[in-house]
Amino acid sequence: MIPAELTRKMLKLPVEDRLELARQLMESVVSPATLNEAVADGIRRIEEVASGRVTPLTEQEFRAALQ
Repeated sequence: MIPAELTRKMLKLPVEDRLELARQLMESVVSPATLNEAVADGIRRIEEVASGRVTPLTEQEFRAALQ
């Protein structure tokens, strides 16, 4: 289990640093060669939203799209 203090500190990191940490953690449990296209696409999309290049849907827009 991750201590709460460590989690708080990680969440205070700048977005770019958190994305890099997430990338490194993912690679530590899954070999980079075995990362499938869907995971790589998911990481790319998260980075696009986090950087502001893409505006995410609001909850209301998301729910409307499901109907």
